[in-house]
Amino acid sequence: MKITFLGTGTSQGIPVIGSTHPVCLSNDPKDKRLRVSVLVQWEGFSCVIDCGPDFRQQMLRENVNKVDAILITHEHSDHTAGIDDIRPFNFMQGKMPFYALNRVFESLHQRFGYIFQKENKYPGAPNVKEIEIDKNSVFNLGGIDVISIEAFHDVLPILGFRIGDFTYLTDVKTISDEEAEKVKGSEVLVVNALREEPHYSHFNLEEALEFIQKVKPKRAYLTHISHRMGFHKEVEKKLPNNVHLAYDTLTITI
Repeated sequence: MKITFLGTGTSQGIPVIGSTHPVCLSNDPKDKRLRVSVLVQWEGFSCVIDCGPDFRQQMLRENVNKVDAILITHEHSDHTAGIDDIRPFNFMQGKMPFYALNRVFESLHQRFGYIFQKENKYPGAPNVKEIEIDKNSVFNLGGIDVISIEAFHDVLPILGFRIGDFTYLTDVKTISDEEAEKVKGSEVLVVNALREEPHYSHFNLEEALEFIQKVKPKRAYLTHISHRMGFHKEVEKKLPNNVHLAYDTLTITI
């Protein structure tokens, strides 16, 4: 299994428009972060988790020519605003399967009505196959079972996903012990860590490290990172040996 980090930034990305923060002015490519997303590939199957506003740029940069499914963690724009850019895949492959909560589809119907309208739909509009899932869902993609994991983004229920020995969680502030059990035994865990200071709806660095210690993956990578976390090189030096700060274009294998 190959995992490519398409984006590792928070909702504004890094650099933030108009910011003079030192991290936003950094020349280190690892301090440049598109909105958070990941590409997971195995045995000819490709899926993307979240489809944010940088989706087109990410697909072009990584030379992706096939996506078999898109998994959506929740409806916020930094995770869904790239939905229009699935059209080239539609033209090549047909309908794109989207796996998401019913509430997420309701939001997408409101915000992207032209995509989901049943009558007089514009012929070139994106074509989505809606597959509703919830925290209890287990579904098969490319011969591997995918386990849905519920967490909370402030008070908003969201989903993470375990694909074989790979688990992906983002925008988490709290997670129950029952759901955390689904993560245990993962070879690789990706989890959000916004910054060092506490935040009302995201793990900060301390909380992310505490969660990693609780579920004990072999390796962990931090994502959904704000410029306020600091310079990549400096933060990486402070982390435990089995924990790393992810960066855009990073590729790992299981």
